Amino acid sequence: MVATVRRQRPRRLACWALMTVLLADLLALSDTLAVMSVDLGSESMKVAIVKPGVPMEIVLNKESRRKTPVTVTLKENERFFGDSAASMAIKNPKATLRYFQHLLGKQENNPHVALYKARFPEHELGFDPQRQTVYFQISPQLQFSPEEVLSMLLNYSRSLAEDFAEQPIKDAVITVPAFFNQAERRAVLQAARMAGLKVLQLINDNTATALSYGVFRRKDINSTAQNIMFYDMGSGSTVCTIVTYQTVKTKDAGMQPQLQIRGVGFDRTLGGLEMELRLREHLAGLFNEQRRGQRAKDVRENPRAMAKLLREANRLKTVLSANADHVAQIEGLMDDVDFKAKVTRAEFEELCADLFERVPGPVQQALQSAEMKLDEIEQVILVGGATRVPKVQEVLLKAVGKEELGKNINADEAAAMGAVYQAAALSKAFKVKPFVVRDAVIYPILVEFTREVEEETGVRSLKHNKRVLFSRMGPYPQRKVITFNRYSHDFNFHINYGDLGFLGPEDLRVFGSQNLTTVKLKGVGESFKKYPDYESKGIKAHFNLDESGVLSLDRVESVFETLVEDSPEEESTLTKLGNTISSLFGGGSTPDTKENGTDTVQEEEEGPAEGSKDEPGEQAELKEEAEAPAEDTASPPPPEAKGAAAPEGEKATEKDGGDKPEAQKPSEKGEAGSEGAPPAPEEEKKQKPARKQRMVEEIGVELVILDLPDLPEDQLARSAQKLQDLTLRDLQKQEREKAANSLEAFIFETQDKLYQPEYQEVSTEEQREDISGKLSTASTWLEDEGFGATTAMLKEKLAELRKLCHGLFFRVEERKKWPERLSALDNLLNHSSMFLKGARLIPEMDQIFTEVEMTTLEKIINETWAWKNTTVAEQAKLPATEKPVLLSKDIEAKMAALDREVQYLLNKAKFAKPRPRPRDKNGTRAEAPLNASASDQSEKVIPPPGQTEDTKPIPEPEEAAAGSEAADSEPLELGGPAAESEQKEHAEQPTGQKRTLKNDEL
Repeated sequence: MVATVRRQRPRRLACWALMTVLLADLLALSDTLAVMSVDLGSESMKVAIVKPGVPMEIVLNKESRRKTPVTVTLKENERFFGDSAASMAIKNPKATLRYFQHLLGKQENNPHVALYKARFPEHELGFDPQRQTVYFQISPQLQFSPEEVLSMLLNYSRSLAEDFAEQPIKDAVITVPAFFNQAERRAVLQAARMAGLKVLQLINDNTATALSYGVFRRKDINSTAQNIMFYDMGSGSTVCTIVTYQTVKTKDAGMQPQLQIRGVGFDRTLGGLEMELRLREHLAGLFNEQRRGQRAKDVRENPRAMAKLLREANRLKTVLSANADHVAQIEGLMDDVDFKAKVTRAEFEELCADLFERVPGPVQQALQSAEMKLDEIEQVILVGGATRVPKVQEVLLKAVGKEELGKNINADEAAAMGAVYQAAALSKAFKVKPFVVRDAVIYPILVEFTREVEEETGVRSLKHNKRVLFSRMGPYPQRKVITFNRYSHDFNFHINYGDLGFLGPEDLRVFGSQNLTTVKLKGVGESFKKYPDYESKGIKAHFNLDESGVLSLDRVESVFETLVEDSPEEESTLTKLGNTISSLFGGGSTPDTKENGTDTVQEEEEGPAEGSKDEPGEQAELKEEAEAPAEDTASPPPPEAKGAAAPEGEKATEKDGGDKPEAQKPSEKGEAGSEGAPPAPEEEKKQKPARKQRMVEEIGVELVILDLPDLPEDQLARSAQKLQDLTLRDLQKQEREKAANSLEAFIFETQDKLYQPEYQEVSTEEQREDISGKLSTASTWLEDEGFGATTAMLKEKLAELRKLCHGLFFRVEERKKWPERLSALDNLLNHSSMFLKGARLIPEMDQIFTEVEMTTLEKIINETWAWKNTTVAEQAKLPATEKPVLLSKDIEAKMAALDREVQYLLNKAKFAKPRPRPRDKNGTRAEAPLNASASDQSEKVIPPPGQTEDTKPIPEPEEAAAGSEAADSEPLELGGPAAESEQKEHAEQPTGQKRTLKNDEL
């Protein structure tokens, strides 16, 4: 027994450890059971959530609308969001910010900044000399960067999601345009960080739309590739995407559907906003012509009037999509002058003729990047609000050469639904059906470095090298490792964008800096001095392009190797124990596996400059580069082929070192040697060859960001604190408004109740006059001094009035509850009395209740009857204006005590076992039960000798008695039994046993 306990103790410890880990995971997930997605459009945003019991639901805002305007109004003492802010755009256009996402990640000299100033001249933009960016100057005291404004909006979206989900939310997936570069994506991440959101992923809006389309059509996806084109024209931009759907084999889940982004084309300024601005300019010209002879000012100089015109242009664009003409009208546009003009669809199309000519552009870009033809596209699906314009559909249909355009997707909510599905897949709290997503790199990224080469004897020169890190339309997320194997001292290299020739001149100006980062390495020379006897395997730089499309340099290492004798005698006991434990868990991972991180790591060698002719001294290097894994943009390998990239890249690196073939021997498994192998026999240990020992030295890295400097940590903390203070101020303001509204509502409701009959019945004239006078005084105070009162003062005043009216309200409420409570008490007393009467009629040999139990129930019934009659009589003598002695809570307490006793007896009857009948010497029953009917006794048949009436053996009387006592002594379970189980148990009772009455059957 002791040995058994000792064997089980490690298992128990393991179970407790596992339970501790699971409990920790559950506690960590308790605050993240709901996740959200935010589809950030230029004009409006859609928020969606997933929580237990609510799969993929669009969040309704405070106005019960499914989409919310991306608008923020900032004043000195208050903020407005969404529809409230949009309505404020007319009254205070300078403080109302819209379309501010167009300024994210852009410096002052960017053409989009100038375009924003031209579109919205009412906004004053300041200049930040540290980052060369702009900010909104609301007033001398108020200034906010575009990241801070976006952070406010993200915080507001989270509040909407939390109100809808009724629980806190921290995890989110945010959509961004596919054409966002590194600076713009980092700006969105910084805004989310200010808002306190944990961004699970920045997903491209076109990818989110494709995911939503595929998830709801999972059954239609098979091994045959289907090419779908999504044409998304929103308010601010247009994106065309070619997506391939097919099922692929995955390592973990078998055959699963996959979407792969094959081609992307875009136009940053083609959208519904530009059409509305054209219409606004047209309406402004018509209004000026109507007032030409009145020496009036130009309407374009009035920000409020232009805001009204923009709102009317938005409405007019929507109406003209379904009608041939419409009348635009605005009351009091400027100087109390009304505006009314008729606009036809033909005029609108003429105003936007050059915009419609740009509609096919993104289609051609997408086809070129995908290296596909229109014949290979099965369907073209419309996405985005601006695609509802008939002329856009007409031009697009002609450009793609299809019979019709697909409209079988929710053009407004598809991206939000796809993003929230991805959020659920990334969250630890949910498990969804796998759907493989292979996004594509829009802008290629390369590494540039310069090193000395010896062209002739004694002649050295500098040579510039470029190495493509992430190629255009290559898949991501992905990790890459580049090895610099010709450096033995500190050096620098640069991370820049690759060939952007697919962008036009204007798009290149909008794109901004093509230089990303300069990397300065420190400690390379020291690492070589530290390991002089080791062979250098190069300087390895580990890059990561994560799920959000953001590039990062994880680490830089200097790697060395040497051959060492592996003698078994020198292996310590601790090493043996470690090897044994590693073998028990399936073998330890080699250091090279840890170095690469994931199976998708690809290791690249430094190569010659792009486009340069290789000299004889560079032929070997070029050959080695050719052995590195190449990416096929036309047909990338399936996900399971990614794992082969890391060993193949490592092979190219080791071949360049010279003594590399030994490292590829299966018995050694890389540089780790036989550390992960089980102990070998003695003769094998003596013949064991030398193993490779790898040493990795971390290299210091200094990054110089060139495209757009990130916000410093101290400034980021100050911005987060400033936004938090604004949020706290808003919450305090809302609480004060709520207190003021509650006080005002209480005053009006109570003054109205004083004249109702039920309140007049329980109060005197003097009491009503006293209450009415104090209510009038409080109402006067609220009108005169309430605007300057604090939240505490308002709550205190409300508490005083409630205390004053408490007695009146209490008497009315009690009188409302009496009839229902007294009727329920009478029913319970009658049923309990009938139950007790039936229990006493049970014969002694079948009795399951003790005398004490029945006496206790009888005592409670009598006491409850007496209390009820006495209290009701006392209450009848009291006037209605006095405090009642008959209280509803006392009635409920008496009912609970009586019901508890009856339920105890009912549960005992439910689980009681029937007692066996005593038998005479002939094997028949001694006598019939006392409560049996005459017909039962007359039909009783005496069985033949030697045969009993029951087929089952009858237990001995002593055993039966003992069983009955045991049943009486067992604790009873509280709670009423189900009706079906009661009927079944009653059917199984002996024929002669009287059925126990239930309290609800009387």
